[in-house]
Parts: sequence; structure tokens; C-alpha cells
Amino acid sequence: MIGLGVESTAHTFSCAILEKKGKQGKVLSDVRKIYRPPEGEGIHPREASRHHIENSATVLSECLQESGITIKDLDIISYAAGPGLGPCLRVGAVVARSLASYYDIPIYPVNHAIGHIELGKLLTGAKNPLVLLVSGGHTMLLAFLNKQWRVFGETLDITLGQLLDQFGRSLGFASPCGKNIESLATSTSNYVLLPYSVKGNDVSFSGLLSATKSIIPQNKADACFSLQETAFAMISEVVERALSFTNKKELLIVGGVAANKRLSEMLQDVCKRHHCRFFVAPQKYAGDCGSQICWTGLLEAQVKKGVTLENTFVTQSWRLDSVKVDY
Repeated sequence: MIGLGVESTAHTFSCAILEKKGKQGKVLSDVRKIYRPPEGEGIHPREASRHHIENSATVLSECLQESGITIKDLDIISYAAGPGLGPCLRVGAVVARSLASYYDIPIYPVNHAIGHIELGKLLTGAKNPLVLLVSGGHTMLLAFLNKQWRVFGETLDITLGQLLDQFGRSLGFASPCGKNIESLATSTSNYVLLPYSVKGNDVSFSGLLSATKSIIPQNKADACFSLQETAFAMISEVVERALSFTNKKELLIVGGVAANKRLSEMLQDVCKRHHCRFFVAPQKYAGDCGSQICWTGLLEAQVKKGVTLENTFVTQSWRLDSVKVDY
């Protein structure tokens, strides 16, 4: 079975084509164009959606050319229906609807967050993991039970990705800022004491953000290092508690922040203490991409027919723990 996935939840417009044979999947192509806001600014939904509109035809064409597949070879089309930025989500939905309607191809709305998890499982070989989903839109600890992903901890305010982006913008970086902060953090080991807020198995980052901004004038590198160490220690604590509670023997990190090497180092230490296997999504596929949407659509196609065009939708706040997973 061959599918096309369209991702457009935030700054990335991506199309990917995957082939599924049995339980195995192969990425035939994954092409992306990323909206880059001006330095020091965040993503503006209207500007990002305009970027997606202007680049959608090129991305789709390059995706088909790279895969050697024609649209008529496709068995399904899937698109990111949420969560995400409304104007951006609508662009991907329109592209998917147009192709599905014109070529009479089954269409599947996919939850973007579940896409991160399913692609991570495919690419790493994790079977039944505790999942840490960390990105600009999510900070969640999840485990699968009775056909749904259950939340064992999450952020109470901003996400880990938002923490890094908002702090990075105060340094003059353009979103996404994670790589720039990580790079600066490696140049020092001088830790400045910052607020540490873990409540039960949830975390809160807003106080940490405000406090770290106040130490920027002293030393930017120290601020980056201290921010990472504090935030990642908070994450490590709740991961360790969730591993103890769920007794899972696998930990899988997915989402854009999964690319951070320091976060992986700290979580590997946690896994060693719990005799738990550690998996992290490959850096190329950690962030938003069409592959995560395509693969999840292919999994859904195993057990259900596509929806009618009248029932295609986008939902800005579509929680993954509300989705029944039947495949």
C-alpha cells in the first residue's frame, strides 16, 4: 500500500510518500519547506499559511518526483487535521481534499501528535514504550492502554519547545530556536540557580522562562546552559516517576526537541537506573514532517475506510488522548 501524507500544522509544509508492506514501512520521499520568521520573532499564523500556499505545489511536485510515484499510484491520502495553527492546518487540508476529490482517492484525517509517536515507533523499533512527546506544541508523557494513549504527565502552561523558542527570541534568534540555544549551552558549564517547578507528574515552565530572561545580561551562554539543565532535569524527574509507575521497559522520545543531545544524555541515565531501553526518533524525522502523517494514515487504512469529503476537518486543539486507536 502506498500513501501520501501532508503536514502543515505550524512552520513546516511537507509532503511524504511511504510504502507499507505488512508491518514494515519505507519512506520513499519526504520533502519540506519551512517558514522562517524574522529574527527575534515567532510564527505568525497568517504569514506561515501564506508560505505554505506559495510552496505547496513545489513541495508536492518534488515529493512525487523523488519517490518515482505518480498520484494515480496512491492508495490513500492523509493530512494533519490537528492540533496546530488554524490557517496552516487549512492549507494542508485543502491540498489533500483537492487531490482526493479529483483523483478519487480515500482520504484520512490524522492527529499530528499520534503521527509523531507512530513514526517514532516505526523508525526505532520500539514496541510498547513510555513516550515523551516534546515539541513546540506538546510536552506530554504517554502510555498506551485499551486503544488510547493515556497521559501520565504534561505541561501546565507552556511546552518545552515554547520555552526554548520564547527564550531564544529574547536573544534575537528566529523560531525555532532550539539548535541555537543548544549550541550556546555547550560553551560553558557555569550553572546559575533557577526556579524548578514539578507538580506531581506535571511540569511548569513559565516561571523558569521569566527567571532565565533576567540573567541574560550577565552571560548569554550561562543562561542557555542553566535553562537547559533545569528544564531537562524537570523532565527527567517526571519520566523517572512515570517509568516507576507504569513499569515500562522502553522509553521513546519524539517531537522536535528530541533532537537535543543533552536531553537524550540525561534521559539515558534515567533509563540505565530502571534497566529500560532508550529510543529517540532520528534527528531527520524528529520534527514535523509528512512521513508521520502518511505512516499513521497507512496504519488507519488497515482497519477503516477513508472519510467522505464532507467529514474532513481541522481542529486546532485536538488532544491525542481523545483518539481511539483501532489498528
